Amino acid sequence: MTQEAATTARLMTATKEALETYHDVQVDDDGALTFKHGEVPCAVQAMQLAEGLTVLSLTCVVAWDVPGSEELLQSVAERAGQGLFGTLGVVRTERGMDVTLRYAFPAEGMDPAPLGTLLMLVVATASQLRTELLDEPAVPGD
Repeated sequence: MTQEAATTARLMTATKEALETYHDVQVDDDGALTFKHGEVPCAVQAMQLAEGLTVLSLTCVVAWDVPGSEELLQSVAERAGQGLFGTLGVVRTERGMDVTLRYAFPAEGMDPAPLGTLLMLVVATASQLRTELLDEPAVPGD
């Protein structure tokens, strides 16, 4: 096992331990960790960008197949400017729009407790955004 692989494996083990405090976590075939926070599916991956710089990348699917509208785009843009943990994105698909929240951060050496707290801040934000976006009258639910 290379040093890079060993480093990312240790980080993913710590991440899984941190997340299992809050959620049932699955390990996918590619090594990604997946879980659901309420109705929001999330995935975590680790990668070493440079020696000593290993990051976790967390992606939460806030909403999917939402009918496209200017109201939705404006709402996402407003929330993106509110200093969230993560970056909101909108992807247009054949069935509507998907809204994601992504957050990447250096995590090498973090203990499971603070790591879990940071991850839960992000996924709680994603769940809150889902509720806000889908409860607005101009944005039908999925």
